[in-house]
Amino acid sequence: MSPALIEFLNLVFVPVGLMLIMFSMGLTLALRDFALVATNGRAVAAGLAGQLIAMPLLALAIGALFLLPPDLALGVFILGITPAGTTSNALTFIGRGNVALAVVLTALSSLVTVFTIPLLLGWALPYFLEGDGAAPDLSVVATILQLARITLLPMAVGMVVRRFTPGFAERLAKWLRPTSLIVLIGVIGFAVFSSLEMVLANLVRAGPPLFALNLAAMATGLALAALARVNTRDRMTLAIEVGVHNVTLATFLTLTVLDSLPLAVTQNIYGVLMLLNARPAHPLVPLPHRARAGCLACPAPSGCYRSRRPAGVAELVDAPGLGPGIARCGGSSPFARTSRPILL
Repeated sequence: MSPALIEFLNLVFVPVGLMLIMFSMGLTLALRDFALVATNGRAVAAGLAGQLIAMPLLALAIGALFLLPPDLALGVFILGITPAGTTSNALTFIGRGNVALAVVLTALSSLVTVFTIPLLLGWALPYFLEGDGAAPDLSVVATILQLARITLLPMAVGMVVRRFTPGFAERLAKWLRPTSLIVLIGVIGFAVFSSLEMVLANLVRAGPPLFALNLAAMATGLALAALARVNTRDRMTLAIEVGVHNVTLATFLTLTVLDSLPLAVTQNIYGVLMLLNARPAHPLVPLPHRARAGCLACPAPSGCYRSRRPAGVAELVDAPGLGPGIARCGGSSPFARTSRPILL
């Protein structure tokens, strides 16, 4: 691959893609959405514990268990310290999970990791690479500012756009939804164009530990949810949130800090694996009970189909991650997609 193409990948394609992903997340958020921290505090705490504490420890354990070389162990650790990705919100919706919880966890973990990533990375670089004499210098303050500029700022701009032009924000969010998938395919495509042999070698070398990391992460999410005694839908949501990470951010860190395209490819392999592994988690959630006539029947995140509130008294509100036009039907969760009644 030519130096100009590598420079385009490092300085334009991945950073701009990451900014668009964070901007699209902001388009689905409002400040009132964070009230979920108070109303569903146990689930939020369990999710953040899985993302911010358990995942880095799992990444270290996988590196030691599989006897990974230092560079690959560092790449796995970088995956472990990144926040949840916006893809987790879509997977949660498909699986009838608690979308409101997923969006809030993704946003909060993205906020916190702006500060934790530079600190953990500052420790990890000499730990993994010092023996090879290849540990790059890392300025914690400069990295915090860089992450804030490329993640928090676009998310804040998206929230402002939603605040003043909600209709436009909803339409724009739909257009930007495929961004994370485009970046993932793009990085792998660049790598294949550079060297198919390199991609296959990384797949063989990194595939098993990354697969194990993702399964362990989802299992940890389920275990933490069980300890927090949350409902079934929240359990599936936490499994996805802990297991599905912002691979684009991990790729950005790898390319900018380590300048390693092969390692970036291994992280995008995780992006493919986490999508494949997340799908079997959906059967963990039972199908909704049949609704009575006049009830809102829908894939509600936490069971609005149980409310038995007549459709005529539903109130249209905004729901985080889903956009305006969502029904508040008085059930155990306030968020549900509107749907015609199902007659028994």
